[in-house]
Amino acid sequence: MKAVVLYHPSSDHSRTVEDFARDFNKQKGSKLELVSLETVPGDEMAKLYDIQNYPAIIITQNDGQVVKDWQGLPLPLMDEVVSYSA
Repeated sequence: MKAVVLYHPSSDHSRTVEDFARDFNKQKGSKLELVSLETVPGDEMAKLYDIQNYPAIIITQNDGQVVKDWQGLPLPLMDEVVSYSA
């Protein structure tokens, strides 16, 4: 499983997202990958998974199939993300 956060680093929500990812990595021992929507890979990923609201957390299987996604604020609880990414 892979957990990715798509977000705009220069937006109002960037601090919230970065704090969430840092705390998630510390508390849950799992990694959330931060991907900027201001990059080509981030933009392509948003199009691929039809993400309309940001920030977005996407949990995928190793083959890229979406297991669960959350779009927009508020961010989900860390335990919810862990339950889908385990």
